[in-house]
Amino acid sequence: MTDTHTTDPRISDLLKPHIRDIPDFPIPGIMFRDITTLLADGPLFRTTIDAMAAPFSGIHKVVIIESRGFILGTPIAYSLGAGVVPVRKPGKLPSETLSEIYDLEYGTNELQIHTDAITPGERVLIVDDLLATGGTLEATIKLVERLGGEIAGISVLAELRALNGRQHTRGYPVHSLLAY
Repeated sequence: MTDTHTTDPRISDLLKPHIRDIPDFPIPGIMFRDITTLLADGPLFRTTIDAMAAPFSGIHKVVIIESRGFILGTPIAYSLGAGVVPVRKPGKLPSETLSEIYDLEYGTNELQIHTDAITPGERVLIVDDLLATGGTLEATIKLVERLGGEIAGISVLAELRALNGRQHTRGYPVHSLLAY
């Protein structure tokens, strides 16, 4: 699989009009891409899931990142016949966890995964809604690597290319349906 920004320009043209731009949310100067209008349209949601899953096969686990990654990753796992592994903020997973701290623009954040969620050698797909700066994905990649998972790729609905998030994906293939 090679890095792509869209599987097919027709997919991008079909989906983009259903993603609402919300200026100055959650803070002034931010253009929030609201996917709830896309999710509310059953046939478009199915098209999105199918397109995000299409390049991948032989996946054992789909790692889903809190919270919008949960919405997209669970049906992708179902379509691939794979298990689901949540990556969450601290204190949200009930059993023994591994943690990874990552940098934000002004501070740090942390993600956790269950220590028994991935068996060494399992093929893993990481799913999130958005690739922006890449910090969340890089932390997730490190967690999967620490557990011995073989990362087959990363699938995101959209990518904010100006933020250069791919530089933090450690060379793994990134599949993105939309680029802004």
